[in-house]
This record gives sequence, structure tokens and C-alpha cells, in this order.
Amino acid sequence: MEEVVAVWLRRDLRLQDHTALYYAMKDAEQYNRKLILIFHLHPALNETFTIRHDYFFQTVQHFRNEAEQYGVPLHFIQGEAEEAFCELMDIVPHLRAIYFNKDEVGFGRKRDEAMTEWFAKKGIHVHAFMDAHLHGAEEVKKRDGTLYQVFTPYYKKWRALAKPDLYRINKKKLPALGINIRDQLTDGEALFQSILSKCTRNWQHIGGKSALHRLAFFLHNRMKYYDEKRDFPAERGTSMISPYLKCGVLSPRTVYHKLVEIQHEQGESKGMETYLTEIAWRDFYNMIYYAHPTFKDEEVQSKYRGIEWEEDEALFDKWKAGETGFPLVDAAMKQLEELGWMHNRLRMVVASFLTKDYIIDWRKGERYFEEMLIDYDAASNIGGWQWAASTGTDAVPYFRVFNPTRQSERFDPEGIFIKRYIPALKHVPNKYIHEPSKMSEREQYQYGCIIGKDYPAPTVDHSTMRKRAIELFEKQ
Repeated sequence: MEEVVAVWLRRDLRLQDHTALYYAMKDAEQYNRKLILIFHLHPALNETFTIRHDYFFQTVQHFRNEAEQYGVPLHFIQGEAEEAFCELMDIVPHLRAIYFNKDEVGFGRKRDEAMTEWFAKKGIHVHAFMDAHLHGAEEVKKRDGTLYQVFTPYYKKWRALAKPDLYRINKKKLPALGINIRDQLTDGEALFQSILSKCTRNWQHIGGKSALHRLAFFLHNRMKYYDEKRDFPAERGTSMISPYLKCGVLSPRTVYHKLVEIQHEQGESKGMETYLTEIAWRDFYNMIYYAHPTFKDEEVQSKYRGIEWEEDEALFDKWKAGETGFPLVDAAMKQLEELGWMHNRLRMVVASFLTKDYIIDWRKGERYFEEMLIDYDAASNIGGWQWAASTGTDAVPYFRVFNPTRQSERFDPEGIFIKRYIPALKHVPNKYIHEPSKMSEREQYQYGCIIGKDYPAPTVDHSTMRKRAIELFEKQ
């Protein structure tokens, strides 16, 4: 039987600019081996199912269809990792090497470390690569060799470092390398079909071609104005490529090199530089999570680990449902529910509102976003929540509390975004759109929005809660 090399896919669902696949193909060609694509399904995936799972597994299916067109079927194995790969090795006894793009943080880091040791004991060569970021957690360091804690000096160093090249893959070579043993991995296939049966959303934008099209449109048409328009949710001012990066149908290297191409064509712009910083933030928070393995559960700033957060489930439910009585906050939460995505400015607004106006633990908000965001990236999401809660590295100072009404007036001045997601407010004039409760009873009837019936009254007084939040932090 021929020797085989496997590519273990995770959040890298593409056949282009793929580090592990590139080197696995070189291995297969050099040693006359066959190539198999593997996706591991953990049983826990079937315990919960949210919009995030819907998008991700439809993306997996989309990738599977693409891979089959090139003669490299995607195979599913299931169970605990060791159990799943034992089954694979029973079927493919001449498995010689495994290639994967590693995770540096969280569950993925622990899994990769454990499985690397396990594969070594089985005599299987492991080849792990940095692929999900332009620079890995240990690559951007201070002169003394330590890791940064503040973004601005990190970015200056990050900006100066040479960026990795693209890994160009000749997909025409894939059919001769791929093997198909799907009929022998029936349990994994059955589990995947069970998961797919739960997917009910009709996603308009999914997969690699969609990602490249959206990226190109943004770079050619919107990036120049990114610095000016990115904070206004009613504008189409952002690239919206985060779900593609999350699922790995688009690599950060591709984004960077496409951006450089545009730079050569159009020259540098403030929008381009600002967009580049957003790419760097992904690397920065990955580094922070790497340096602080308890990042998801524990405040980076130890002095804030004893905060007595409120445990008001009723208010937490109102926040999730978009029924806080603050229009921009509520519209943002409605957008999350509808799209599984939220504008970045609004992520800051709703996180500040939950932690400072409701004084509810940032971990609860972070975990709700984990359920709902189709672009959920643990490091960036945790980083954003700890930033808003004033507990993380390089976070907003605790005494700077977002005023949800001022944020609304500043970033959605005409209430266009608000009215898009809250129909009850569609006839409310600009004069009241940011504070509908200020309408008189007559005006409420006139504009078809009865406060307390069609739209809730404010659930808290911002000024009061701001003072309470500041006092809470000052006690630490």
C-alpha cells in the first residue's frame, strides 16, 4: 500500500495560499506519496448549535465541494482526537506525516501540543505552521526579547518586519495526489451530515470566491475612505471580510499582498494605513492571548480581578434581545441576531454598555458573542471585551465610559442604521431618534411609537450608572 501524508484542516478552508497544504504537496511529490484531507469533528460540536455553527459548517461543505472538483475529497473523522486518529490509522496504516496550521492560543494550542506528542509516539512526523496570522505570537518582540503589552509600539515594530510571501499552489496537481476512503469513515460522515441537517440559513456570501470578490471591491472602491467612514454603521465603510478570515477561506497573507498591489496602483492613503492597523490588531491580540493563557477567563490587569459585577439576568436578557431602551445599542444587538455579525464600532458600544451601564461581567458578553458571531475569533473578541471593560492590556481607562446616546448622535446622526433594525422607530424624527423617551405623549401617538409598548423606555439612567461604574473600579 502507498504511503500517505495527511493535511489536518481546521480554520483554513481553502486550496490557495495554504501553508500546510503547500508543504504536504511537496512531500507527496518528492516521496511519491498520496495526499488525504482530514477534518476532525469533536462530539461536543453536536451539543450546541448556533448561527456561528450554521455559517461555519456551510463553509466546510462549500470547501468540500471545491476540493472534490480537484480530486481531493475532504474526509471526516469523529470522536476525541486520539480516538479519531486511531481509526484513521487503522484504515491508513502507512500514514507517514501529518501537516497542519497550528493554533497558538486557547483550546487549539492545548490540542496541538497534546497531539504533536501523540503523533510522535506513533512514529508520524508532524509539520505545524503559522498560517492564521501574518506574524506569530513570538515574532514581534521588544529589544529585550519580551512581548509587547501596548499596541502602538507593537504596531511600529510589526510594520517594519518583512511579511511572508504567498504559498502558491498548483491545484492542477491535486487530482494525481488525492485519495478517497470516505466509504471507510462512515461514522465521521454520518456526524457531518447530522450537523449539516441543522444548517437552515441561506448565506449569500460564503466561500473563497466570494471572499476574493468582496476584498477586491473594498480595496478598489472603499479603502481610500476607510479612515473616514469605518465608524459609521449606516455606511458601507468596512471590508466585512472577517467571517472569511475566521473560516480561513481567505488568508491574511492574501489580504496583505492584495493591499500592497493597490498601494502600488493608487499610492498610499490614510485609509490604507488605518486598514493595515486592523490587520495588525489580529496579530496583537493573538500575541496577548498567547502571553496570557487565562485571557478568556481572567482579567489581564490583576487589580481588577475582584470586581463585584451585577448578576441581573433580566437586564442581561434585555441586552441580548436589543431591548435596553437605548436605540443604537438595541439596533446593534438586532444586527447581531440577524446577520451573526456586528459593526466594529458597535461592538465597542454594546460592550461598554453591558459592562459600564449594566455593570455585568464582561465574560458573559464575550461568551454570548462567541455563540452569535460568525467571525468569532477568540483572541480578538476577548481582547475587545477586556478593552471595553477596562480590564485588559492597553484598555480604555475605567473613567472613560461611552455615553450610548452621544455615540448614537455622533455615529448614526440621522438614525439611518437605527431605523434599519428597529422598525418601531422608523417614523420618529431625528430630533428624538437617539432618545425616543423624550417624546411627549402626543408625539408618541403622532409618530406611531408608544414608549413602553412599541419601544422600551431606558432601562437605566446612564449618568447614574456611569458614576457607579467608576466608583466600582476606584474601590479595587
